Amino acid sequence: MTEKQSDNKPYHTTSSGNSGLSGISGNPGTSGSPRYSSKHSPQIRHYADGVASVLRKPVVYTGLRFYMRSEVLYQLTQTFCQHYLPKYGDRTVDQMVQAARSTKQNIAEGSSDGQTSTETELKLLGIARGSNKELLEDYLDYLKRHGLNEWHNGNPRFEQLHQYCKNHYKFEDYKSILPRMNDEELANMAICLCHQVDSALTKYIERKDREFTTEGGIRERMTAARLDQRATQKEVIEAQRREIESLKEENARLRKILEEMRK
Repeated sequence: MTEKQSDNKPYHTTSSGNSGLSGISGNPGTSGSPRYSSKHSPQIRHYADGVASVLRKPVVYTGLRFYMRSEVLYQLTQTFCQHYLPKYGDRTVDQMVQAARSTKQNIAEGSSDGQTSTETELKLLGIARGSNKELLEDYLDYLKRHGLNEWHNGNPRFEQLHQYCKNHYKFEDYKSILPRMNDEELANMAICLCHQVDSALTKYIERKDREFTTEGGIRERMTAARLDQRATQKEVIEAQRREIESLKEENARLRKILEEMRK
């Protein structure tokens, strides 16, 4: 599943193999050049005025489909607990609601913190996955405890439910149908959503892990951004030097013309 992300307009990205860092990291003979190749260099973005940024590309977590499904799970769990679990004397209610909330909140916080710290992002996304697993177990336990069926492949109701959850990830798509569902239906829908969130979140964490392994964390980004900025400054200085030389040549040419006119 490809999760949607959005870019941030004030920035643009410098490909480490084309410009910016390539003038330094691509030249083994340059003094102070980094020892990582362009393949493993962080993707450096720039502000509108050209200054390099150490921040990673922001993730708009509200556009991640597994986050939106976690929101559905949170609302579904509240509905389920209100209708089918005791209002007092059962800690399961608090545990299930907290697990559902923890899933979506840690996705949100991890994605936001990931702009500066991949380590924190991976940790919080891992907590979100663990909370989702805990919620899944609670729904499975409910079905067993009440002698209800867990729907599996081959069950027509499962196939219909699976397709609906696969094609709908916004709470607006569930809001009207939740009150009409019984406990077995709600529990199986929650279980289906938990599996889908876990699958997408697992793949997302793996991708983030690979990014961290190949590009490094904030320290590597700070080094890369500073080297990129130095390279940009050198380019500006060199351009100014060439412009001065050109102006000197033009000045000399004009002086020569004036001298000839005076003769």
